[in-house]
This record gives sequence, C-alpha cells and structure tokens, in this order.
Amino acid sequence: MRTLRLPQEKLRAPGEPAEEQGCGTGDPGSSMELTQLGTVLLLLLLPGAVPRQDSCDALSRGDETKQCCNMAVEPEERAEGRGLALELPHQCTELRRSGQPACRCLRARWLRMVQFAEQSSTAGLRALHLNVSGAVAQGLLLAFSPAEGPAVISSAEQGTVGTIRLPGGLFPSPSGQAVRVVVTVLNIQQLAMFQEDNQVGKVLDDTVVGIAVGDGDVSELRDPVQLTFAYQPLPHNVTPLCVFWEPNKGPAGGWSSHGCVTQPGDKETVCACNHLSFFTLLLNPSLDVSMAQTLVAVANGGCGVAVAFSIFTFAFYIFLRCSYKQFRSEDTLRINLGLHMNLVSSLFLLNLAFLLNSGLSSRASMGLCSALGGLTHYCLLCCFTWTVLEGCHLYLLFVKVLGTYIHHYLLKLCIVGWGFPALVVVVAGATGSYGEYSIGMVDDQIIIHLCWINSEHLLVHYITNCGYFGLIFLFNTAIFGVVAWKNCHLWRSGVMQGHCKAWKVALAAMGLFCLLGATWALSFLSYGSSSMPVLFLAAILNSLQGVFIFIWLVVLYYPRAEETSSSLSHIVRNDRTMAVSQG
Repeated sequence: MRTLRLPQEKLRAPGEPAEEQGCGTGDPGSSMELTQLGTVLLLLLLPGAVPRQDSCDALSRGDETKQCCNMAVEPEERAEGRGLALELPHQCTELRRSGQPACRCLRARWLRMVQFAEQSSTAGLRALHLNVSGAVAQGLLLAFSPAEGPAVISSAEQGTVGTIRLPGGLFPSPSGQAVRVVVTVLNIQQLAMFQEDNQVGKVLDDTVVGIAVGDGDVSELRDPVQLTFAYQPLPHNVTPLCVFWEPNKGPAGGWSSHGCVTQPGDKETVCACNHLSFFTLLLNPSLDVSMAQTLVAVANGGCGVAVAFSIFTFAFYIFLRCSYKQFRSEDTLRINLGLHMNLVSSLFLLNLAFLLNSGLSSRASMGLCSALGGLTHYCLLCCFTWTVLEGCHLYLLFVKVLGTYIHHYLLKLCIVGWGFPALVVVVAGATGSYGEYSIGMVDDQIIIHLCWINSEHLLVHYITNCGYFGLIFLFNTAIFGVVAWKNCHLWRSGVMQGHCKAWKVALAAMGLFCLLGATWALSFLSYGSSSMPVLFLAAILNSLQGVFIFIWLVVLYYPRAEETSSSLSHIVRNDRTMAVSQG
C-alpha cells in the first residue's frame, strides 16, 4: 500500500506561521512566496475564512510529552518532509483516543492531510480536486456516494446519490482567480477514525464527507452549504441528525451539530451548515438498549402489581356481594359493579398477556408467537372497548335519564365488550397480521422482541389501535364534558345539594375517565426520543391501573361501620334518581 506524501504546506495547520524561505532574486522559492501571498489575500476575501487556534500550541509551552504513536511531535515541524501515512490510525490507537497535546497536534495534522488528500490507492478515501471560479460556481453540483466517491454532475442526474451545493459567497467575483475545492469521501471503518467515545448513533453507510475551499477554515457563512444524504427508508425508531467532526470536543474529538440545520425526509435528509468541515448523517436511536430494557422492566413490574391488585378487586367484589344484600338485589348497583368488574377483567387479562408475551416471545415458535400476538391484541381491544362502554353507561346514567331501561343490559354490554374485539382479531389473524415484532438499532441489534402485529401489517395497528382509541378518546372526552356540565347545573339549581353521594359518584367517574383515557393517550400520542419521559410515565400509570381502580372501588363502595345502612341507601337513592327505568 502506497504511503501518501504531501508537500509541507499541506501539512501546515491553520494559524501556524510559514517557514522562512530565501527572498533573493535568484531564489527559486520567491515565486512560491508570491503564490502563497496571493492565496492569503484571496482567502481574506472569502466570508468566514478565519484561522483557528493551532492544536500544537500547547507543545510550544512544554506542557506535556511531545511523543505520540512513537513519533516525536514538534510545534515547528512540517512533517519533516516525510508526510504522514493515511494508515496511521490503524497502526496507533493512541491517535484516536488520547487527549495528550502531542496526539492532538498529530491528529490535527492527519486530519489536515486527509482534508486535502490526493486520490490514492488507500482503501476508504476518494477525493475530487477542482479549481472553481465565480463564473461556474452558481451552477456547480457535486455528488458523492460510498462506492463511487465524489463527482461533478448536472442537476438532471440527481438520484439516489448524495449531493453538495456550495454557496456562491465562497467564491470571488466571476473575473477573480479560481479557488481550489477539495471534496473527500471517507469510510470511517476502513480509516479507523471519526469514532467518538461512547457514541450511540450510527454514521450513515459509515461515510463522512469532507469539504475544503482554499487553504483556510471557512465558517459563519451567510448562505449555508447544503449536503443531501440519500438512503433507503429508515427504521421508525431512528432520528437522523446532521453533524460535523469537532476536533476540540472531548479528549479526542467528537460529533457536533452546532451550526447545522437538519431537514429530514422519507428518503433523504438535507443538511444546511454555515461552515466547512467533515460532515455526516448520524442515525440516533429513539430508544437505546439500556433505556429499552429499563422501560420493559418498569412495565413488567407494574403489570405484576396490577395483576395482584386485580385479584384483590375480584375478592373485594365477592365480599360485597356476599356480605351486603343491596349489592345482589339493587339493579343499578349490580349493573354498575358488573360493568366495572368487566373493565377490571380486561385489564387483568391485558397485564397477564403482556407478562406472558415478554417471557415467551424470545423462544416461541411461529405459531405460538402468532397466538400470543393475537391474544395481546385482543386484550388491548377489550380494554379499549370496555372504556367506551363506561362512557356510554355514563351517558345513559347522567344525560339520557328517561327511557333508559334495556332488557338484559349487562349481557348485551358483555357481548359487545368481549365479542367485537374477537371479531377484529379473527379478521386480522386471517390476513396473517400477527407474528414477530422487533425494535432494533440501525446496526440490526435487537433491543425489544415481542409477539405482536408484524412489520408488514403496521396498517392494522394504526387502524385498530391508534384510530380506534382516538375515536374512543374523543367520545369519552365529549361525554365527560356533558356529564360535568350536567352535574354543575344540578348543583347550581339545588337539586343535588342534599345528596353528597352523587358528587362522589361524579368525582369517581372523573377519576376513572382520567385513568382510562388520559394515560392511554400518553402512550399513543408520544413520539420521538424527546418523549422518553412520557413513555415511562405512561408505562407506570397504565400498568398500575389495577391499583388505582381497586382503591377507587373501595373508597366508593365500601361502607363504613357507622354507615352500613345509610351509605348504601344513599347510593341506591342517587342511582334511582339518576336512572329512571320503565320496567
């Protein structure tokens, strides 16, 4: 493999003084000095061309050792006329990790060499050198791809490759001198560089694009440079971010998005940056491995507690039925408690199905996984359906007071609450919608594995879950508003001032609505990495619904010792007042 050797000036970091050269009439370096002076004057005309502090300045103070990678690094050296090898990061991991001044200086010179590298046989680097004047800069369109490297194309040739548009402000007037433009396309795996410590996101196609205009640093551009990164549709849990390599970040450099604006799309992302550097598109997972494992652990723990308290709720219901005659004889109490117990049953089955799914999905066969996915979907739809049935019951109880007698009312509710979800699941199962569902990183690392609606039928999820719940949430919100208005009107008119239990029921209904409606909305309305706290809150509240409902039923229905008869009679009287039947 050939070692790339660059002229000394290409190894000079920005801000370093040039070496003294002879200035006599016969000195062959005189013309080179004039060329350098012209280049400096030209750079002064470029917007934002400002020198930055040299990474080798610390060496001149003698702060620390002047060796890195077994090489002596001096602040005044110009690579000693030998040049640096592109393979140096492979040969010395210290160059990639160390924050010592000598390594920072050597790393800056290596990056400078790569930025202005000629085309070479070194794997992982492709370069394009152009001399561009202001006359052709406006219509200049550059393309890049991991396989082909950089090239000049016409606008009609845009396709799946990435593109670069340089602003006209980078170049002098049309009659001015041409400026050197260097575009490099790098493979960071083959070069073993541009790898940040503890990096979570993945570089798109392991590709980094370097752009250099002239010999200095370009920043604070009024019109940004635009890079378009093309790709196949990204996974749903990935967020693209435009970044550039910041050598001064951390001990050995890192990725930064400062000065860059990200404009994501379905098949491409446009990066608009106000400076020139090494750019790439970083694919950040919305949910990383540790966060996903913590979220699943929280959900599993909450589901276990919810299952236990659901059992306590069933026991409390049996206790009321056996201990108090009113809960067996009064139709309104029997229907209300029956409706609530069906809701608790759906939550119990949903939590149990999720626990089974989490424990068996990783080793389940294809048939068992489809069955687990269908069971979990069925329990979720049952929970949603019983939620809307609670809203319908509130409407009949508080709004449509007259003519609300329905023969076998609770039985018909059960047919709808348990039958309609079964019909939906049978239809979805007939289309092969259930199976393995995995949430993975961009490097195909699986972080969550469940038996659920598979990726090929996500439309089923959006319709039967998101769409269905959205309609239910809107309906229950409207019902709750009507019920709240009705209660306020009755209280103002003095009808219910003597019946405190009616307010207690209304307050309990509000609490039940908030638990069953708002918490599910947190799950379905959250999006992106910024919603992580919302997801944790939704997981905790939804999985602890069994606890909340148990407490709510005890407070609402359990009679105190001194109110064993009067409390129940108030409830019955209130229910009769609110629900007049024509039986």
